[in-house]
Amino acid sequence: MSSSEEYLEYVLDLLSGLDEVSHRKMMGEYILYSRGKVVGGIYDDRFLLKATGASVARLPDAPRAIPYEGAKEMLLVEVEDRDELRDVINAMWEELPALKKRTKK
Repeated sequence: MSSSEEYLEYVLDLLSGLDEVSHRKMMGEYILYSRGKVVGGIYDDRFLLKATGASVARLPDAPRAIPYEGAKEMLLVEVEDRDELRDVINAMWEELPALKKRTKK
């Protein structure tokens, strides 16, 4: 099942307090970026964040979910508080790796 554009717009609205939020559609789902780093995604109309030390500490009761077969476990976001989401993503951003530059062959 693919995620809907309506759900994407809902999540982007929740993240409106963050600087430089972007997304990329990939195989019917959406990868979410904050300041150029992957923070999570939307899979089957579920908002999932990467499980990092900071995200787990700030959302300790968040259910865990696997976005697709073979993927790492992520946190299912059930919070609708924009300030809380901003704080979680800003805290976890420091722990995330920078995107690798693609080289043309």
